[in-house]
Amino acid sequence: MIRRITIEEYLNISETIALTDVRTPAEFEAGHIPGAVNIPLFSNEERAHVGTVYKQQTQEQAMKLGYKYVTPKLDHYVAEAKKLEADGELAVYCWRGGMRSKAFAEHIHANGIKRVLVIEGGYKAYRKYALESFDMTSTIYVLGGYTGSGKTRILEHLSQKGHQVIDLEGLANHKGSAFGGIGQDKQPTTEHFSNLLFWEWKKMDLSIPVWVEDESSNIGSVNIPENFFSRMRESKVCFLNMPKEQRAKILVEEYAACEKNRLAHSIERISKRLGGLRTSEALQYLEEGNYYETALITLDYYDKFYLKGLNRRDQKNVIVIESDSIDEVKNARMVISSIDNAERL
Repeated sequence: MIRRITIEEYLNISETIALTDVRTPAEFEAGHIPGAVNIPLFSNEERAHVGTVYKQQTQEQAMKLGYKYVTPKLDHYVAEAKKLEADGELAVYCWRGGMRSKAFAEHIHANGIKRVLVIEGGYKAYRKYALESFDMTSTIYVLGGYTGSGKTRILEHLSQKGHQVIDLEGLANHKGSAFGGIGQDKQPTTEHFSNLLFWEWKKMDLSIPVWVEDESSNIGSVNIPENFFSRMRESKVCFLNMPKEQRAKILVEEYAACEKNRLAHSIERISKRLGGLRTSEALQYLEEGNYYETALITLDYYDKFYLKGLNRRDQKNVIVIESDSIDEVKNARMVISSIDNAERL
């Protein structure tokens, strides 16, 4: 049986059925439904060739060329599909739920996959659904604080205590500063970052608050979806105000084991804002292994940068929490207590 299903229907069963994306490797890398496995009908070059023939000649000629590319790989498609299917079931999608997914579904069904579900509208329908989901009514709380405040550690503790948390920097593989890519995996594309964000968003109970870390509109090379970022900017911010000396200790813990040349490169990236003298001092301290003094200098830049963003917010939504501790458990308690008190007012 081959059955067409909506993206909503697929999402309801996504935990129990395998999914394959039959688009090209380039399309898949740019963005895909999380959990999907790529079994491309065409290579990147084959797809481009077929498209050129379609535009410059006729649809019939393009289809003939497509069959020429596909025919030698028919057994491969079935073998790969059978690696994924469970109890004879597999879901399939392409760009718009058209010819590629239809042809793939018919072929694997004819060769042993008993039940094939084809997602109507394909990846395009998924993208529309995912991005529109960020407009749903919900409460977002934002945890803010100058660089080195241990915000990620606090959010991890809140998550362990049962609060709903989305780790934006974890999804982006970046900590959001010139140093943020050090020790991280390759960043996803902006498109796929929003796919990953939706995958976490759909797990949330939107009747209760969701916590995120305060970010600018981009995290490294990826951009936060505009409607989600707008929600963040309009939300209450718990701003953890911690002395620079304490925050420098946290930065030392996080970065002292990193390669010096990568740290030096990151310092040079902000040299225009630091100024020539301060940049030279930071690089000298780094060379000497004095990570604490290096961190103090870089915080001069980041504190000014963060304060500008904080001042652009509606100050009625900013809750300042004074802390002299780097203990994330203590700070997490203060954050929850402060937001609870603010909501009761």
